[in-house]
Amino acid sequence: MLWTDCLTRLRQELSGNVFTMWIRPLVAEELEDTLRLYAPNPYWTRYIQEHHLELITILAEQLSEGRVRRVEIMVDSRPGAILSPSEQPATTTAALETSAPVVKVKKEKEDSPLKNKKRLLNPLFTFSLFVEGRSNQMAAETCRKVLTQLGASQHNPLFLYGPTGLGKTHLMQAVGNALLQAKPNARVMYMTAESFVQDFVSSLQQGKVEEFKKNCRSLDLLLVDDIHLLAGKEASLVEFFYTFNALLDESKQIILTSDRYPKELTELDARLVSRFSWGLSVGVEPPDIETRIEILLKKAQSSGVDLPRNCALFIAQQVVANVRELEGALNKVVAISRFKGTSIDLDVVRESLKDVLAIRARTISTENIQRVVSEYFRIPLKELIGPKRTRIYARPRQLAMGLARELTGDSFPEIGMAFGGRDHSTVMHACEKVQSLREDDPIFNEDYKNLQRLLQS
Repeated sequence: MLWTDCLTRLRQELSGNVFTMWIRPLVAEELEDTLRLYAPNPYWTRYIQEHHLELITILAEQLSEGRVRRVEIMVDSRPGAILSPSEQPATTTAALETSAPVVKVKKEKEDSPLKNKKRLLNPLFTFSLFVEGRSNQMAAETCRKVLTQLGASQHNPLFLYGPTGLGKTHLMQAVGNALLQAKPNARVMYMTAESFVQDFVSSLQQGKVEEFKKNCRSLDLLLVDDIHLLAGKEASLVEFFYTFNALLDESKQIILTSDRYPKELTELDARLVSRFSWGLSVGVEPPDIETRIEILLKKAQSSGVDLPRNCALFIAQQVVANVRELEGALNKVVAISRFKGTSIDLDVVRESLKDVLAIRARTISTENIQRVVSEYFRIPLKELIGPKRTRIYARPRQLAMGLARELTGDSFPEIGMAFGGRDHSTVMHACEKVQSLREDDPIFNEDYKNLQRLLQS
């Protein structure tokens, strides 16, 4: 059977813990040119999609000699189609990982679907596996502080905001994992806003609203992802409002994430948005190039992959949007190198990312950066790249050079040529100046981040 052959290869490719915990429990079904995989729950499918689906697809196509060209994964609700809960590997607390100790928790009764969900934390989302940089350092430090002062009013609720894929979920779950490690009997629940709505509606249909309220309002730590998705769900919003207040009244910690700052959530109830601002709101920005390099190197190391630093630099220069895309690019590079039977070098990286490079070449170039910067500062393009050294032109010019160095694969000499034929040393000085100004001048740093977002969008 194709899936049996895939399992044999996956056992060789993945660590024993990952294979046992995430891959072996999957059930497969062949449908013409498609291999369909079934997982126990939505969280499981999301994890496979983000971390292993591309590798499985390559294996399936190779082992079926091209007959299977597509792999999909979904939640299976058919009785007996997947392992029973007692047979499934624990997705959180009993999971083994090489870089963090095992967390053992008391087994819960399985008479409530909501109770079974409350410990759905990714065991890999720990502080030790979170790569810190200038863009997320304050958020990481704040999350650690929350652990030492759980429920303290100055950071309750803790509201993490920023674009998708930057590690907000990782950080909030790291708090949950650390709390369960220190206090195995702590009552921790992680859910998305969407799953909160689904559970609440389900409790209404089953006549178990009081049980739902009791479970939600007796927690030590509530973690809710993508809180902005509660918009338009009036009944669920009301229930969340009362749950939120009940936990705050008992000084129980709440951590929320969103893609926007609380006051920008105008589609939510004003009373709820006001309460979001009672605690502490911390932004998470896209990682800078140094952080992206460290993320790649740490990810490669944890997977037992030898990733040369120059290859990590190249990937980091091409993939700038978020951490998920960065890890996806690395997974593709690793898969291609393994199936070619070669070590990772720049040629393998370029081949693996040829689609990314093609798209990037059309969207972010030094010329495009120059145009956006000139429009942002309302100065003529000819002055931005021209010889004048007055401050009104010099600062935006240096900023544009810094952006070009970070967001394109261009070398210092290539950037210098694009800015009126300047010497490479001038570009190097500009990049150093930009780094210094970003650290010392908040207004300059805000301009830089605004331009980053404009270019990356």
